[in-house]
Amino acid sequence: MQTILGSNGQIGYELANELYQNYTKELRLVGRHPQKIHDTDQVVVADLTDADQAFRAVQGSDVVYFTVGLPMDTPVWEAQFLQITENVIQAAIKTNAKLAFFDNTYMYQKDATPQTETSPFLPVGRKSVRAKMATRLLEAMTNEGLEAVIGRAPEFYGPDRTQGITNGMVFDRIKAGERPRIPVSDTALRTFIWTPDASRALALLGNTPDTYGQTWHLPVAPGISYQALLALAEKVVGRPIPYDVIPLSVFQSEATTNRMRAEQLEILVRYQFDNVFITDKFMRRFPDFHVTSFATGIQTILN
Repeated sequence: MQTILGSNGQIGYELANELYQNYTKELRLVGRHPQKIHDTDQVVVADLTDADQAFRAVQGSDVVYFTVGLPMDTPVWEAQFLQITENVIQAAIKTNAKLAFFDNTYMYQKDATPQTETSPFLPVGRKSVRAKMATRLLEAMTNEGLEAVIGRAPEFYGPDRTQGITNGMVFDRIKAGERPRIPVSDTALRTFIWTPDASRALALLGNTPDTYGQTWHLPVAPGISYQALLALAEKVVGRPIPYDVIPLSVFQSEATTNRMRAEQLEILVRYQFDNVFITDKFMRRFPDFHVTSFATGIQTILN
């Protein structure tokens, strides 16, 4: 049995399909409102902030995937994410389940320093709760017998229900016939992960025994500027795509009255700099892993 905690999100949904197609038909999908994806899926309703419910959700699993997402609401993150993480850690230890933890890059320095698996955690802002989650996980792996693997990913872009700044401000607006709003800079390099690639890579880590006890940067295409991203989109739609670059100062002003802008501001600060996310470790271990090109990804999104 392989279990996905947070199965309703884009990563959880695509992960379920990848596991079903290539690893196991015995899947358990867990969430507050989980839905079957395949006829054979086992569905478990659970509030993971409750230790007993987390234990029941994990019990009987060989591998548990942590793809839990919470609304972009900092007080909710602070109140719930650490508790959920602790409950899942304890449940995995007690049931001897392996844990494959899907992580992000909020703990890294917000500048142009290249990011590797050994980069120090230098979080700034209240979303540093993600750094605390990763630190707690590493402690349990080192000192408490937790068998876990961490797969870390940069910003999402992707099809269907993918949520993220770039999908929302760029691709969704192109599809709606609206003018894209480029956040902060159209020349700085950004690193994005194609969400189906992220799910395939996490499934691969979770089912490869020698990856456990380590952190892995999940595979991405080389960094790209928004200028280059829009040029690829123009080829897909067959017309010029005029766009606006929104300076950081505008987001800072909007954040005073717009709650979502205030939540995003902590992330948008790093859009001033090139974002260099190094995935050499993963590609050395899995040299045959095919990373989706931006040309293919953008065509999939816009068509």
